[in-house]
Amino acid sequence: MRHALVFHQSGNMLRPSMFRVARPWTRHPPRPIRAFSSTRDVDVIVVGGGHAGCEAAAAAARRGARTLLITPSPSATIGEMSCNPSIGGLAKGTLVREVDALDGLMGRVADEAGIQFRMLNASKGPAVRGPRAQMDRALYKAAMQAALAAVPGLEVLDASVVDLVLESGGTSPRHAAGTPAVAGVRLADGRTVGARAVVITTGTFLRGVIHVGGERRAAGRIASAVSLDAAARAAGAGAAEAPADPDLLAAQRADERAAGAATLLAQTFARLGFSLGRLKTGTPPRLDGRTIDYGVCEPQPGDAAPTPFSFLNMEAGDWAPRQPQVRCHATHTSAATEALVREAMASGRGAVFASGATVAGGGCVEPRYCPSLETKFSRFPGRAHHVWLEPEGLGTAVVYPNGISNSMEVADQARMLATIPGLERAVMLQPAYAVEYDYVDPRQLLPSLESRRAAGLWLAGQINGTTGYEEAAAQGLLAGANAAAPGDPLALSRSDSYLGVLADDLVGRGTSEPYRMLSARAEFRLALRADNADARLTPRGVAAGLVGAGRARAAARRAAAVQAVEALLDDVSLTPHAWARGGFAMGSNGQRVRASAMLARPGADLAGVAAAAAAAAAPRAADLADLAAAAVPGTARAPGSDAPGPADVATAVHNCHYRPYLEKQAAEVAEMARDEALHLPPDLDYAAMPLSSEDVEKLSTVRPTCLAAARRIPGVTPAAIVLLLQHVRRRQKARAAVEALGTEAGRELADRRAQRAATV
Repeated sequence: MRHALVFHQSGNMLRPSMFRVARPWTRHPPRPIRAFSSTRDVDVIVVGGGHAGCEAAAAAARRGARTLLITPSPSATIGEMSCNPSIGGLAKGTLVREVDALDGLMGRVADEAGIQFRMLNASKGPAVRGPRAQMDRALYKAAMQAALAAVPGLEVLDASVVDLVLESGGTSPRHAAGTPAVAGVRLADGRTVGARAVVITTGTFLRGVIHVGGERRAAGRIASAVSLDAAARAAGAGAAEAPADPDLLAAQRADERAAGAATLLAQTFARLGFSLGRLKTGTPPRLDGRTIDYGVCEPQPGDAAPTPFSFLNMEAGDWAPRQPQVRCHATHTSAATEALVREAMASGRGAVFASGATVAGGGCVEPRYCPSLETKFSRFPGRAHHVWLEPEGLGTAVVYPNGISNSMEVADQARMLATIPGLERAVMLQPAYAVEYDYVDPRQLLPSLESRRAAGLWLAGQINGTTGYEEAAAQGLLAGANAAAPGDPLALSRSDSYLGVLADDLVGRGTSEPYRMLSARAEFRLALRADNADARLTPRGVAAGLVGAGRARAAARRAAAVQAVEALLDDVSLTPHAWARGGFAMGSNGQRVRASAMLARPGADLAGVAAAAAAAAAPRAADLADLAAAAVPGTARAPGSDAPGPADVATAVHNCHYRPYLEKQAAEVAEMARDEALHLPPDLDYAAMPLSSEDVEKLSTVRPTCLAAARRIPGVTPAAIVLLLQHVRRRQKARAAVEALGTEAGRELADRRAQRAATV
């Protein structure tokens, strides 16, 4: 059975002799993941066991593919939370719900391991709210490994992938003629494993380099527990006194193997002609929570009625977290913090990146919405910046100080901590560090996340230029599902999911900085809420063979309950005078107004609407009162009952709230759907069309699959869109005319005529 470590404090020094074993990670030992004992061919290979890799492997297996997940030291690395110990957030929480709606793992695992749950933006409109939860790192890893072990058709191989096995002269209908096709992978020990599809999810390991001040080494991350063990040694204990934990050493060795293998994979991508870029991310130092003065910090409690991520856990209505709940705390930087960081930057101390420059000198491209401390003070001088103190688990004293990621020298980091209220005496267990890594320009991918340069090769996660666990998991699910059935892809649109927005942004626009999902990126965000992800996507997942029977039944029950609630709200109506007596500001046109329409008004809520209906003795007012009572968070729903629970009522109310706006958007959604149905061939010769050189360059780089995608490419002119539309319509007309003859020769003739038409 695996265990977590607890650190015990004596003064400001940590000693390994004070380590003790904490409670087990889970209540029962997780079932081991099936090990792959041969090198027989499989259908899908997934490289990497991070958030993208876990979802990709599970999704491929759920669609019936024989799936193999390859990663070094699986028990030490699968499900590792490399950076912050939390899941979800604004927009990100919606992605987690969408992954869950498609029967993915992240939501259920987060519910199992969560030690604090909060609904962000709870006081704002439902469309911009974001579920977020603090995780116990060890519990999350154990729960993810248990979830993977329960997926039929999924096996795991302890190995490192160093190259792809390719076949020339592929005939994929999704690619231009002559595009090579993936036939498997080559392992570090020389063995090969055959597969018709490979999903690469290498995270930050693709030529990854870690920077701690002026020190650097090849790696994609530092295994946090290994570093804490090293910190304890540095605190004064001899090596003989501190036997290294075998799990921790296994994680360190696995990361070293992964870094070496990913460097070779980067060479493979370059050989295939992929355009690669360089990005940077980072993580803050880790602190001993017992040396923090919480008395001067602001407590950050979780919600009194926690909301789960998984729709399956919403079924009962009175869900409660499985783990004990904890508080986070908040503090802030000071003027002294800024002065110290600025002095360090001015003196040139700190990491020097591949460009030869420091952070202050613009030497790296880091996340815009999660910048380093150095960048914060450069962009926003004179401000105090929040620091969120987040526990890393129940069985450890380690605290993650979110908001002070940096790559300064270790001594500067220690001095910097002493300038932050509450952290004056905090013991730093692991220094902050930056990671610089390669990524593939995602404009070289199809919307399914399959590569254009090699058929059967899918990419997901940070290798595509994104940042964040949630973005990685969502891409992993999409890539894995499509790798399992490339002829029947799961095609998501900007109008139906944040995942569709994410994929379209990456493939159509690319990114020059780590891409983070934001609600502002989704033009149809009023319809793409966290609470209705199952209504939007679970039926799609069922049709694709991606969703299990249990979830399909739960989603059908919930859809019927939401529909029944909306029908009741539509059925109850009052006169303006009756609504006015209930406290609502009304006009005097005399027309009756439905309860559903009242809920679209600012400030209206279900309790107030029900009270007004009761005061007016309206028909079905008693049903409305029962509905308001059922909407109270934490209200249990009888097992096996079809009665709506709190989550069902909330979704119906939100639907009513946004109904007038969604009706206006329906025309825009329909127009986008029409454009998405106008497909562009993968080998279309844009240079042969009467387009400007700029249009040719942009269209040839992105190679949009449909007219809608072409419209969204920055810089493509309206004139070019008109020419593309004419081309598509001529091609459709010519093909339809000749296909009426019912001959293969006729279809070939139609293709030739359509190609000639493109040059007219």
